[in-house]
Amino acid sequence: MELVSGLLSGVWLLAGLSDATEDKRSKKMEEKALEVYDVIRTIRDPEKPNTLEELDVVTEKCVEVQELGDDEYLIIIKFSPTVPHCSLATLIGLCLQVKLQRCLPFKHKLEIYITEGTHSTEEDINKQINDKERVAAAMENPSLREIVEQCVTEPDD
Repeated sequence: MELVSGLLSGVWLLAGLSDATEDKRSKKMEEKALEVYDVIRTIRDPEKPNTLEELDVVTEKCVEVQELGDDEYLIIIKFSPTVPHCSLATLIGLCLQVKLQRCLPFKHKLEIYITEGTHSTEEDINKQINDKERVAAAMENPSLREIVEQCVTEPDD
């Protein structure tokens, strides 16, 4: 009986350690998500004099971070264009890609999506903004690159 009791105590102790480890990991992911949000919230809208945060295109809740390995993370961003037919949703996605690639100090993979149901062509745009070749080609266009630079550059840079 003592052996069984001792084993059960050990199992409960391990379960408690596992919960504590999971809580630390969860807190770490929340901190990483806030770090990502701090980078993207100041991106300027291509049409308006506002930031994506001010227009509720991005919010803290739109950023999810998952651990892939030692100091490598998967970042998932789901943004919401201001109108369902927003013609600049792809450009906003491009700005998110560029700013995060430049500013994040840790190794990461990036997935950017339009929040489901918030745009009339969300599937097509999601494919475009997550296609590395299309992103690279877009950034080779001088006019498009200039617009992206204006959106991602901090006002006091």
